Amino acid sequence: MEIWINPACSKCASALSLLDEEGAAYTVRRYLQDPPTAAELEDVLTRLGLEPWDIARTGEIAATELGLHTWSREATDRARWITALSEHPSLIQRPIITADDGTAVVARTEAAVRSVLSPARRSDHA
Repeated sequence: MEIWINPACSKCASALSLLDEEGAAYTVRRYLQDPPTAAELEDVLTRLGLEPWDIARTGEIAATELGLHTWSREATDRARWITALSEHPSLIQRPIITADDGTAVVARTEAAVRSVLSPARRSDHA
């Protein structure tokens, strides 16, 4: 599994601690330094079952500068949102865990992190 994190985020630190406690195998992606492409965001959104506006951090400075609060949340504007998220990764909610079985979660709670854990997924992390 992979976890997208911002090292300065307390929710990310909590998720990493829980993964370590559970012996989960994972890789870390510092998505602010290694932003996801539009295609990667499409994949993650499909796995999450969410739309781009559902994972947008609308309180960020970049959101204000882009005027995100005025953007339509219609299918016709989906690509615009995805482009904004890939060009301004600080707008992406965190942490996001993508599991090897095709599932994904926005892992802001202990329950969400635990939802991607199974005995088969536990070992030393990469």
